[in-house]
Amino acid sequence: MADDIRRIRTIGLLAEGGAGKTTLAEALLYASGTTTRQGRVDDGNSVFDFEPEEIRRKASLSTAAHSLSWQRHAICLLDPPGMANFLSDTRYAMEAMSGAVFVAGPAGQLKVESERVWGWANLLQLPRLVCLSRLDREEGSLETALSGLSDTLEGQFVPVQIPIGSQADFSGVVDLLTMKALMFSGDNGAVEEQEIPAEVQDEADTRREQLVEAIAELDDDLLNRYLEGEDITTDELKQGLARAVAAAQLYPVLCVSGGQCAGVQPLLDALVAYLPSPDQTPAVTGKHPKSQDDEERAPDPAAPFSARVFKTLDSPTGRLSLVRVCSGTLASDSVAYNASRDARERLGQLFGLDGKKQQPVASALPGQVVAIAKLKETRTGDTLCDEKAPIVLPPMTEFSPAISFALGLKARGDEEKILSSLSRLAEEDMALKVDRDAQSNDILISGAGQLHIEVVVDKLKRRYGVEVELKAPKVPYRETVNGTAEAQGRLKKQSGGRGQFGDTWIKLEPLPRGTGFEFVDKIRGGAIPRQYIPSVEKGAVGALAKGFLASYPIVDVKVTLYDGSYHEVDSSDMAFQIAASIGIQNALEKAKPVILEPIMQMEITVPEEYTGDITGDLNRRRGRLNNVDAKGHNQVIQAAVPMAEILTYAPDLRSMTSGRGTFEMAFSHYEEVPHHLTDKIVQESKQAQDA
Repeated sequence: MADDIRRIRTIGLLAEGGAGKTTLAEALLYASGTTTRQGRVDDGNSVFDFEPEEIRRKASLSTAAHSLSWQRHAICLLDPPGMANFLSDTRYAMEAMSGAVFVAGPAGQLKVESERVWGWANLLQLPRLVCLSRLDREEGSLETALSGLSDTLEGQFVPVQIPIGSQADFSGVVDLLTMKALMFSGDNGAVEEQEIPAEVQDEADTRREQLVEAIAELDDDLLNRYLEGEDITTDELKQGLARAVAAAQLYPVLCVSGGQCAGVQPLLDALVAYLPSPDQTPAVTGKHPKSQDDEERAPDPAAPFSARVFKTLDSPTGRLSLVRVCSGTLASDSVAYNASRDARERLGQLFGLDGKKQQPVASALPGQVVAIAKLKETRTGDTLCDEKAPIVLPPMTEFSPAISFALGLKARGDEEKILSSLSRLAEEDMALKVDRDAQSNDILISGAGQLHIEVVVDKLKRRYGVEVELKAPKVPYRETVNGTAEAQGRLKKQSGGRGQFGDTWIKLEPLPRGTGFEFVDKIRGGAIPRQYIPSVEKGAVGALAKGFLASYPIVDVKVTLYDGSYHEVDSSDMAFQIAASIGIQNALEKAKPVILEPIMQMEITVPEEYTGDITGDLNRRRGRLNNVDAKGHNQVIQAAVPMAEILTYAPDLRSMTSGRGTFEMAFSHYEEVPHHLTDKIVQESKQAQDA
């Protein structure tokens, strides 16, 4: 790895699924001489998509990394997923990038996934190049692509190359800074410099003028000289462009064919020339773990050490923590302080990542990504630092699950093994949530979509030998009352010897939604001795937990104990628990019990042409529209929808929008189930209990 921070680049490839991102990553390795042949996703031999689930689906499902060297620069190339179900992994990987290459096609059509990734990059002020790939395969043009980028994404896009030919005739590019034609001259991305062909000379002149103007407008000195008609040298333009890219003010557009490895060496030149080294990136900010004072760490090898764990891998040799060094120098066989968990970690060997292989390295400088094996306390998102200068970096973004499934066990006795295996997968995949249904005791797994959950199930079987089947989760209904009722709960049993006696008078009344449970003791004059009052409350809580209409827990009620009686010999804690339970059941019969259902707050982002279909579908699902806002070419629809109506919404939305819609949802509140649906829920509950 490089020992000069100015010669380090940590670069991610960003794109929607199917844009050719991993194909381009393979081309970069081959063109740089890192690999002796170009891996192919379709052939299953990509060094980035090496997991069996990725090979079978021919898609990136997790972030992979590989190092390469170009012009004496050490480049770490990160290839995160582009599919909607796995974009959380992309978001976390972006925390490690110093710059990025955004991959798009020449047709100018971008999916919602591209918008989300670009929006995150804007939020992080991540310097970017834009690469138009598949120019040899897809219909379109530079003009069409630029129009699609400008209409859909926020930013100023400026070509630094124009293509020579298209599709089968794509044979080279014009470099608008040097005004030379770079003709493809081999299968490894190399080019041969020639004069600009006459058929593209006019376009090259026009685009060159636009490029010079765009660069000059961001630099006062260059702008004055440009307006006065002075010549600006190529080196000055390159330096001005590099400054504009580092500040995320301009996004240079380049043209390649990843599949043919055509024009990839000029792209490597651009990575080195225009994307910043770590010392040109802003300092990271955080908090002192104890004082909560603001802290800052500059990307300086001499500064106190700090690093962010942005991913965890469960490898055959144990857990690997992937970290990006933010400041200072990280060395093998040292000690680091986990400021997020107040724990010291002994570090062993550091590793650089080359696909599924790891290469030992002695140390890492700011901006570099390395893997650390077998950290005991550290998890994704944690901050490692110098204990003498502690800092906690801001928490990583949380993603709300979009879909949940209950797990059916295929073999008895696998439950503990399943839970421990899921726990390990959840450490690796922060978008995976594991829970337990308090009522059914089912194990629930939640994630970004059905494909995400299916991949988790595949990994359970392959890695840990655990087989499960997916079942739709049960909706966590609740019950409550709409009326007030009073009732007696009395237990009197005598069967020889000591009997059982407890007598309670209980008032049951509704509370505001979301309040929970309240118990009030109004016993006066010793009608029930003080030691039995907690037993009455315990009996009431137990009875409410069992439900009344459909065996769902009863919530948002107030129970008042206002009278009763006892027997000096036969009364006991158990007798009063049972008496209270009887009293609750008697009161429930008269208190107008109803069923409540969970309501989810949804935010659905779809292209404008699908808005009517989606809002109509939400109405059919008993949803209430709260707001519809325009966001570029998309509409953001906010609605409150019953959970029971959207258990399979992820595949339904994909079908309705041809894969171009995304959504997020979170629990909002409980509401009363419409009367015409109550009988159905009660019947289903009884059938489940009988089964």
